[in-house]
Amino acid sequence: MTTLAPDQCNILLVDDMEENLVALEAVLGPLHQKLVRARSGEEALKAMLRQDFAVVLLDVVMPGMDGFETAATIKRLDQTKDVPIILVTGVNPEADYAYRGYSVGAADFLTKPVDPWMLRTKVGIFLDLYRKNQRLAAAAAEPGSGERLTEIAQQLARIELLLRDTPPPDPSALADRVAEVSRSVESLRGDGE
Repeated sequence: MTTLAPDQCNILLVDDMEENLVALEAVLGPLHQKLVRARSGEEALKAMLRQDFAVVLLDVVMPGMDGFETAATIKRLDQTKDVPIILVTGVNPEADYAYRGYSVGAADFLTKPVDPWMLRTKVGIFLDLYRKNQRLAAAAAEPGSGERLTEIAQQLARIELLLRDTPPPDPSALADRVAEVSRSVESLRGDGE
């Protein structure tokens, strides 16, 4: 696996036509991410099993395994099921393309020629989500984070019980519990930064 810069992510570009791959690279180049090419659905699946991707741009019409079949396979595999897929198709898509795309798990659907600004914006959103998920996973894996999260959950459960009491809860006890949870959450936020 290739080591990426701290904020750099892999983006998979899947299209059987060289000129389309070149166009996608030109549009996404300003994002300064690692762009990985695949010329078929089969190549895309191999690439996804070798490395992690923040997002996949997948052409719909390809010989052999088309975009719908490739997307469905990506979503069936545990290792790749959470990777967002943006399906891309030619100028005159069939009427049911968008429906079929969403039904196999695509996150978005674009028609060529793609507006460069819109594509960069959409891909940028998926990159941000990917980075946030990576940071959350890293924070959850830190020693002691599980115990702190359990403690916070227990404190929240105690607050919920106080709120469920038939008589109105003691405002000072409730305020103390809320302050305790706030301090715990702040300590978690301070440790993760």
